[in-house]
Amino acid sequence: MEIGKNTVVSLSYTLTVEGDIVETVNADSPLRFIFGTGYLLPKFEENVSGKKVGDKFDFLLSAKEGYGEVSDDAVVELPKNMFEVEGKIEEGLLTIGNVLPMQDSDGNRLQGTIEKIKDNVVVMNFNHPLAGSELHFQGEVVEVRDVTPQELKDGLYGEKASSCDSGSCSGCSGC
Repeated sequence: MEIGKNTVVSLSYTLTVEGDIVETVNADSPLRFIFGTGYLLPKFEENVSGKKVGDKFDFLLSAKEGYGEVSDDAVVELPKNMFEVEGKIEEGLLTIGNVLPMQDSDGNRLQGTIEKIKDNVVVMNFNHPLAGSELHFQGEVVEVRDVTPQELKDGLYGEKASSCDSGSCSGCSGC
């Protein structure tokens, strides 16, 4: 069976950025996803489309094809008091390098890295950690199978069901 729309794909791979191994996913615990439903970068899916179990892959994604270029607009100053809970900031929360889950005014979830802490503001970087980087993927197709109707409805790990169970699907993919 070939990788194509609505197939469940399992891959092992190594991701290298500027000669450094950033991530290794082994065949005994592969990356699993439903192809063609937007779980992975479009150019990543394009590069594995049509492959079969045992096929190897080796490709580069430019920064634009990956996580985009670094944007100065994604570095923002936030008032320090927005990190308070009941008038206090949790000890250790505001530490340079900490990655904090945040939400924008539209309810989109973001990860922000603390870059600086000033008297009344926290400087956070919302660029993806791999923004501006060329991504080199090398790996192998471990498994390809048809998606089940339940997986297509709920997601491979139930993520669609859990994120859309309130009946409000603003921001949910596939609802």
